Amino acid sequence: MAVITCIDDLKRLYHRRVPKMFYDYAESGSYTEQTFRENTTDFTRIRLKQKVAVDMSGRSTEGSLLGQKVAMPLALSPVGLTGMQRADGEIKAAKAAEKFGVPYTLSTMSICSIEDVAAHTSAPFWFQLYVMRDQEFLAAVIERAKKAGCSALVLTLDLQILGQRHKDLKNGLSAPPKMTIPNMIDLATKWGWGMEMLKTKRRFFGNIIGHAKGVTDASSLFSWTAEQFDPKLDWDKIAAIRDMWGGKLILKGILDEDDARRAADFGADAIIVSNHGGRQLDGALSSIRMLPSILAAVGGRTEVYMDSGIRSGQDILKAMALGADGCMAGRAYIYGLGAMGEAGVTKALEVMQKELDISMALCGERQLSEVGRHNLLIPKGFFDAYE
Repeated sequence: MAVITCIDDLKRLYHRRVPKMFYDYAESGSYTEQTFRENTTDFTRIRLKQKVAVDMSGRSTEGSLLGQKVAMPLALSPVGLTGMQRADGEIKAAKAAEKFGVPYTLSTMSICSIEDVAAHTSAPFWFQLYVMRDQEFLAAVIERAKKAGCSALVLTLDLQILGQRHKDLKNGLSAPPKMTIPNMIDLATKWGWGMEMLKTKRRFFGNIIGHAKGVTDASSLFSWTAEQFDPKLDWDKIAAIRDMWGGKLILKGILDEDDARRAADFGADAIIVSNHGGRQLDGALSSIRMLPSILAAVGGRTEVYMDSGIRSGQDILKAMALGADGCMAGRAYIYGLGAMGEAGVTKALEVMQKELDISMALCGERQLSEVGRHNLLIPKGFFDAYE
């Protein structure tokens, strides 16, 4: 049994146990992958300041997201095709998040449906919405999320047009994978993954098949999906979705100060500073670089979470010290899920919480509410290197 001490340990197991096309789906960005890489490397340029001879007893990593008490200020990001990383993956990840005490976000493009996840959990989860051209489907999926008791709608704004990810095109990404010769050779080495997949009925996009008009099988699903992302999404459409939803609304994909101000003016309950994990506009700045200017732009009028690049407890600590109200992580828990199922998601959360707790203590703080820029060493010009 491998000893898991960090997220990279889970990533190595994940790489060995999950088919190549789904590993590549998670571990890729668009075009040159510059933004994908810098989401993590920019974190390493920010250093922590050690403090000694302070009382480190009575520490807590607890926080609050949208008024919900959480074990640490982290939510699991929406990740499409999670149920292809491990059989029934969304259910397993949601159960792990519930037991640990952090929110789980279900993607529109999930394999397990809204109803599947709701039936296997008791805590409300968040639902992430992609805006589709099909207005009947859009209204219906929002209503389904309401009926399932979802506590927040996470509206993704940065995927009106799909960024090109070379690996997905070369692998012929599909759910379930097509039985090509390269895929069959790869799957022959991933027998554990395959055995679990054979035991589940959940192998297609559960929120779409049987719910979107005319989508009854894999062939009709892919033709429907290819033309459905709405390029006309604007603030008027966002307002209409807000009115349909009627609950707490989080706007995801904010990477510009003017957009952040507009979102705060709009009355969003929270915004997520995110570049979609480097999977959309390659060449955009990392989320951690954009975080301070977006925080300044909203001026405390809405909660601000940071997504894209969170791989450790130290990353969470740095984002919180810069002023984030919380963080979101996708790849870190996907590594755990692909490596070890539900237990792997739990292990990923435990690893990050332990690292957050110890690093916070060694910085001389006992509560996350006490951390700030005084805990950081930031390179000169790091946040204003570009005009």
